[in-house]
Amino acid sequence: MSTGKTLRAGSAQKRAAILSSARELFVTDGFDRSSVDAVAARAGVSKRTVYDYFGDKQSLLHAVFDAVGQSLLATVRRTLADTLNDLTDAAELEPALVTFSMRISTDMLDSAEYTTLQRLVRTASGHLPHPDDRALTDAPEEAMGERFAALAEVGLLDVPDARLAADHFIALTFGVTLSRLGSANAAEDARVRPLIVEGVRAFLRAYRAG
Repeated sequence: MSTGKTLRAGSAQKRAAILSSARELFVTDGFDRSSVDAVAARAGVSKRTVYDYFGDKQSLLHAVFDAVGQSLLATVRRTLADTLNDLTDAAELEPALVTFSMRISTDMLDSAEYTTLQRLVRTASGHLPHPDDRALTDAPEEAMGERFAALAEVGLLDVPDARLAADHFIALTFGVTLSRLGSANAAEDARVRPLIVEGVRAFLRAYRAG
């Protein structure tokens, strides 16, 4: 539980070192078995500095979770911009959506950040904010929905509910792949791409503009 005291902004370098050390310990040793003393020692700072910067161990966990989530969201936004911006030709839509999905499957779902996020959710969920209170809970889906709405504006998609379209896209591509294979790592499993392609095609059968 947060102490409610005013926290120091402090040194960006020290803050980053504390977050990195906490992330490593929370993942390898688990949240409950990791101490603030151990975090401080690994980061090369005093225990008092950890408390001054983050308040308490649970607030530090929340900061680690948010930092990882922000990194993953940045990956989603960057990949959307790289693959789905400025599309106007209907013939380019399917390959662009496949490229986006394959990039996400390697750059995000196979990343250390995603592994960390999943590990924290599995092992420390009781100490994390309720999903409804997490600012990043819906952010990737919302970002995808915004891009689908933009594609609808140029006549490539028909999306009455952009967020629902994003949910459907994720379910048909990554959801099916994870359910079938237990992983979406296209770099290590050649079976991922065919499932992604068929998921994109199913999505387009439902959402491609007239």
